[in-house]
Amino acid sequence: MATELMSAQDTDHFPLDRGYLFSGSGVGREIDANTAIKWLKHRDDSSPEFIWLHFHDIPTVLEGWPLQHVQLPEAFGDTLREGSRSTRITHVYQTLIAVLNDVEYDLERNTPLKVATLWVNVGVHCLISVRSSPLRSVSQLRQAVEAGETFRSPMALLIHLLQEQADVLIGIVRTAAQAANDVDETLLAGRLPTRSGLGGIRRDLVRLRRLLAPEPAALFRLVNRPPRWVLEEDAQSLRQSAEEFSLTLRDIAGLQERIKLLEEEIADRVAEHTNRSVLILTAVTVIALPVNLISGLLGMNIGGLPLKYDNHGFWIVALIALLLTSVAAWLIFRPLRD
Repeated sequence: MATELMSAQDTDHFPLDRGYLFSGSGVGREIDANTAIKWLKHRDDSSPEFIWLHFHDIPTVLEGWPLQHVQLPEAFGDTLREGSRSTRITHVYQTLIAVLNDVEYDLERNTPLKVATLWVNVGVHCLISVRSSPLRSVSQLRQAVEAGETFRSPMALLIHLLQEQADVLIGIVRTAAQAANDVDETLLAGRLPTRSGLGGIRRDLVRLRRLLAPEPAALFRLVNRPPRWVLEEDAQSLRQSAEEFSLTLRDIAGLQERIKLLEEEIADRVAEHTNRSVLILTAVTVIALPVNLISGLLGMNIGGLPLKYDNHGFWIVALIALLLTSVAAWLIFRPLRD
């Protein structure tokens, strides 16, 4: 375990955004950095109390941990330095390291995808979280704590964050599914959607799946072999979260396949309309060919043109042109009837 120390006199410069101390009954109250240091110095490992410290400045945290008695694995500092945004949960010794994300997704793609990342280290009596930018899930968790909701352990806080992330992913999948339903109804009505954007939605689902859904292998490995200090009720909640993520990932895979089929159907109908338009243009050209050919020949200013001095020459030529046009039309449209 790697620990970096800072003096208590520097507490005014701590990048502490929020701090909460939870009693044995699971109710949390907000504390400052000085109170957090005093509690950590004199904490009782046999007590059910635990602390949540939320930081907002990654560089300052990396320069030196602001709490004297917080022991953190080197892997957590490495995770902060690499800045990876892929959601995952790893088990290092007797601590858990998690990377969680919040996204602001616009289905109409009028604004770019906004991603906010949270790095979490969960121990027996302490949860350390560091953010790159404000997160909706952290704000909701803080509101729940300040409203008096009970959390029996740091693991319960992490599970709450996971559930918030799962809710965001489910909401995005529901919205994307509604967009696919609208396109499907338009196709069933025999019309083509003016602008479906299904390709962009499918690409976004792939990216959001990477950003919001934890790595399934690591998550199920954690569910099957949780740390010894994890409470049974927390382990059960973690299993439920894993199952919820699994079902959501299955829905995403099914939705991606459905969108792919809709795109293929749209492409087939566009190709069919294009072929029909080309056929109509070709038919008009071929049908008009005899008239254009005859008018071009008779319009030449040379001698020897047939029926030039015949009083019924025009009607004879018109009858011949009509006959040839009828034959050409019959030859073209006969395969269509077949």
